[in-house]
Amino acid sequence: MILRWWPEPMAGDIVWCHFPDNIEPRPKPRPALVLTVYDDEAPQFIVQVAYGTSQKTDRLFAGEFLIAQSKNPAAYAAAHLSFDTKFNVKQALDLPYSSQWFSVPPTAPHGQRPLLGTLHPSMVRAVQAAYKAASP
Repeated sequence: MILRWWPEPMAGDIVWCHFPDNIEPRPKPRPALVLTVYDDEAPQFIVQVAYGTSQKTDRLFAGEFLIAQSKNPAAYAAAHLSFDTKFNVKQALDLPYSSQWFSVPPTAPHGQRPLLGTLHPSMVRAVQAAYKAASP
């Protein structure tokens, strides 16, 4: 398999990520929120991503925030999610922005790159609150 490096993402992008289980990429990709982009090795970027899941969205813990269609339709549409999804900033990792960890989502809403959507401006306070709650 040839390793492909994706073009530079932006903080706030929601990407299709094979978020790792310990060290190995998980076979099932999931949404992840890009928190930081490190360009020291450009054009090979490292990104800090927060884990996203559509499981147990009815309860949020410290460090989590939810993008739900019923609560914020504009944010849900901008994120281009298929299900209500919560993101956990406490479960964030730095990963190479390459085909080892990221892939094109099935619907490919933004062409042949891992981008699903973007974080709507109305969600910034929720992300800030999750960060604050996650800090010791």
